[in-house]
Amino acid sequence: MSTSLLRIPVGVVVERRKANSPWADLLWRPVAVFAGLPNAAAWTPLAYHENTVTYYAGAAEIELYRSEADNYRRNLAMDAPSIWVALQATGGEPPYEIAAVTADPAEGEGLTEPGQAIVEAVVMPELVRKSERMTSWSRQGNPRSIQFAKFRQSNEPERARQGCTMVAS
Repeated sequence: MSTSLLRIPVGVVVERRKANSPWADLLWRPVAVFAGLPNAAAWTPLAYHENTVTYYAGAAEIELYRSEADNYRRNLAMDAPSIWVALQATGGEPPYEIAAVTADPAEGEGLTEPGQAIVEAVVMPELVRKSERMTSWSRQGNPRSIQFAKFRQSNEPERARQGCTMVAS
């Protein structure tokens, strides 16, 4: 199994909407990711609007692998690069957990294979897309040549909240 070269911490936002359907009462879907980690607990409500509630669902990491560099470059070259988020039912509370977050379009498509996951492509945050390390990754053919900063969550929590954290493995 390949080891990721870069990990980008992100927060995931999901939406719960009242369904207009005889088969379901509520519809859930990922609606956004943002760079960094907030100082908030998972499943904190963020906004209420009529029959819709948005929640901070929790933290995740986008892991970048050398073998998928061409897929990342193609994604970043698009007018609106995406991040794919998969939610998996828990059968309890909270009703979903973050199963995967990826910047690889092929992996994102693979997440949509038949099953119980809810998968949505959301807009890649500008702070992720334009980060020095992400743009270096997309410009260079050899990700080994990129110098990564080590991040130690226990020593640098403020940097994590600001979206400045990248981890080399």
